Amino acid sequence: MQDLEVRAARVSALVYTTISLGLALLFLAATYLTGRTYPPMARIGGMVWVFILSMIILMPIVIPAMRKRYLGRV
Repeated sequence: MQDLEVRAARVSALVYTTISLGLALLFLAATYLTGRTYPPMARIGGMVWVFILSMIILMPIVIPAMRKRYLGRV
């Protein structure tokens, strides 16, 4: 049982981190695709902001879903 909990926690962390990184890269792509020139600090700061907010939003959603998937309960 303990092994499944550790596995669920690791998979959860991998899932929400990957999604957050993807969203941050999507933000970066959007800054280039708009055609406007943004300072590098604005792009990097925006990426960090999107990454952090995505992590905050996704953690409480992904963790119970993975726990339910691996352990069969919430």
